[in-house]
Amino acid sequence: MRELEVVGVRVEMPNNQPLVLLRETEGTRYLPIWIGAVEASAIAYAQEGAESPRPLTHELMQQIVIALGDELDEVRIIDVRDGVFFATLIFGSGAEVEARPSDSIALALRAGARIVCTEDVLDAAGIQSTREEDDEIERFREFLDEVGPEDFAE
Repeated sequence: MRELEVVGVRVEMPNNQPLVLLRETEGTRYLPIWIGAVEASAIAYAQEGAESPRPLTHELMQQIVIALGDELDEVRIIDVRDGVFFATLIFGSGAEVEARPSDSIALALRAGARIVCTEDVLDAAGIQSTREEDDEIERFREFLDEVGPEDFAE
């Protein structure tokens, strides 16, 4: 398993499809995952550390985990088939729950949990970084500084 960090979310044109971009913490590969607008907003809110007046779905999920006396330790992105990614939530109690990576990432950011990915998934769907891509990532980070979660609302 390789640890990943969330670079951020963005909307790809011309189809207005959001994606979350992850990067190996010790490596040069990126992992783009197409996600829904709601999940893009949830991830963006979590990255900003924004709290809503009433709990949104992923905030509620985190509150339920805590209320049940557990904690989310790790999110594992374990498979990709036909462009669809699969993840597992790993809890301190030993419980494992299958989940979509987008929901898993939104929850991991709120819980401070690690995000890891199998080598097979990175080999199949990862993008090797080049100087041009690094420049694109830097432009992406600049874009993230100017965009808010409300920009992902439909």
